[in-house]
Amino acid sequence: MGFKFIDLFAGIGGFHQAMTQLGGECVFASEIDKHAIKVYENNYGITPQGNIKEIDAEDIPQHDVLCAGFPCQTFSVAGKCAGFDDQTRGTLFFEITRILKHHHPKYIILENVKNLTSHDKGRTWQIIEGNLKELGYQLTEQPLIVSPHHFGTPQLRERVIILGVYQAKEPLTINLGNQLTKDDNSIYEVLDAEVDGYDISEEEKKVLTMWNEFYQGIDLDVIGFPIWFDWLKKEPPEDVSKWRKRVIERNNELYQRNQEFIDAWIEKWDNLEWCGVVQKKFEWQAGNRINTIWEGLIQIRQSGIRVKAPNCFQTLVAMVQIPIIGRYKRRLTPREAARLQDFPEDFKLDDDDKQAYKQLGNAINVKVIKKCAEQIIKSDK
Repeated sequence: MGFKFIDLFAGIGGFHQAMTQLGGECVFASEIDKHAIKVYENNYGITPQGNIKEIDAEDIPQHDVLCAGFPCQTFSVAGKCAGFDDQTRGTLFFEITRILKHHHPKYIILENVKNLTSHDKGRTWQIIEGNLKELGYQLTEQPLIVSPHHFGTPQLRERVIILGVYQAKEPLTINLGNQLTKDDNSIYEVLDAEVDGYDISEEEKKVLTMWNEFYQGIDLDVIGFPIWFDWLKKEPPEDVSKWRKRVIERNNELYQRNQEFIDAWIEKWDNLEWCGVVQKKFEWQAGNRINTIWEGLIQIRQSGIRVKAPNCFQTLVAMVQIPIIGRYKRRLTPREAARLQDFPEDFKLDDDDKQAYKQLGNAINVKVIKKCAEQIIKSDK
């Protein structure tokens, strides 16, 4: 099943992985990040060209499939008489349409964040869909929303996948089979039992031990609200939102029911004076699936210490907020993050962990693209 494809906004090559696994040959790639370019070159022997805005469409080789995980920018407000072309000019989506106009590849496979379909009250999706149809591409009747966890990779990463076939006679019908739920997944499918160098700090262990004692000692198995230490004993002020007021009230109620235990806990942990602002906040989002913090998946966020069930990781992001695996008292490694994006074990990651995490957070999930792409490429043969 040989075909040629181009890889726009290529990153470290999630599309490249998926399409070559389906028998494709990459004839052109474009990427602007110098670190991602180096990783792409190390793995595929292809040096991505720079800014796609500076590349003429006629200089791009002929291809059968255009792949792009394009950034979502705000589309300009155009007058009623303006065409779709005018409405997308200046956005990176316009770079895709100008290449499509010149080459008319048989297939398009695009990826973007889930809220692309609701962005600007649905207007953004309407413009994108209208552009592609105007260029002669049949799409699915509804946007396709897919996540790696649907196929057994334990990451919640819902993305809109736009599939198109040039001059097809009718809208595309896609059948991805029986998809899995969060609870059908387990984070341990991608984790190594023994890892060196990614242990959490002693201070982090202390903070998590402290909150684990709190959770074990109170009268709730499922905490349905954030715990804000600084407000456990304080009445809510008048000038706060209804939501914040209710959270503070529920903190007060929790304290009143568990006063003896909480007072002893506070004394034991030196009134939490050694803790930072973030460390004084705690969110239990694991329901009753686990019994201790150390069984959970932990994130340290601005909103506090967040504990979730160990079924799926939250969406990997480019920002360095690396999740903590409670069982192992360590952070997710770059290699494990690569598994969450379904890159193969022999994929050469960036030597700089910070860059590797960033690149994987920005990457396209390989399995998701492969599952979707084979629907149109195989079925259209």
